[in-house]
Amino acid sequence: MTLKLVLIALEILLLFLFLVPLPVLCSGNIAGIAVSLLLLGVTWYHKSFFSFIAKLWSKAGGRAAIIIAALILAAGVIYAVFLSVKMYKAQENRPDKPNVIVVLGCKVKGRRPTRMLRRRLEAAYKALEEHPDVLCIVSGGQGSNEVISEAEAMKNYLVEKGIDHSRMIMEDRSASTYENIKFSLEKLNELGISHDMTIVTDGFHEYRAGLIARAQGVENVTSYPAYTEPRYLFTYWVREWLGLTHFYILGR
Repeated sequence: MTLKLVLIALEILLLFLFLVPLPVLCSGNIAGIAVSLLLLGVTWYHKSFFSFIAKLWSKAGGRAAIIIAALILAAGVIYAVFLSVKMYKAQENRPDKPNVIVVLGCKVKGRRPTRMLRRRLEAAYKALEEHPDVLCIVSGGQGSNEVISEAEAMKNYLVEKGIDHSRMIMEDRSASTYENIKFSLEKLNELGISHDMTIVTDGFHEYRAGLIARAQGVENVTSYPAYTEPRYLFTYWVREWLGLTHFYILGR
């Protein structure tokens, strides 16, 4: 009974971690909530669950199904750990001297960046202050519910903080990470600048952004990660596993 209560407490904590970001709802916390509720159900009704498993194991077909399910589960855990290690390491890939800084957009509220986008812009501002001769591409289009493009909001924010507007290049057509990189590369081509880039985005997103950039021919990709609020970290980390799986299958 004590073990059951401990497991239930841990599973409720896990559920809470995916409920905290609400009303933000995305594939990350939908998946997390579903898994948490499944684990709670198995723990609460563990006698019925193990009785069902025992009956299934007594049949040849059932044993095969259990073994296959166990292997798939183990593979899924290993895959998630592999991705998490890659995601963590990508955040540490800092440049000695950036060629160009590319800031990936995020939602805009009115004419101002949202909190997550401000975190990215603070990281970009720090990078631009450390490297005063480096250009910056702010990349992000205008959503149907946005007054101005993400790129314009980002440029305005950084200029207001003291970054010279001549260092800012707006890419205001993109609607995805793939397009962020694609259209930013077009800007670099127009300026005759090499494709090496330092990407500013949330830490959990750096690995996938780097993969997308390399898939489009960028040889040297480095990172300047923004801080992510802890309440969003679990949700967006899991969403990123799904995003990486999408990239591995479709290449973007």
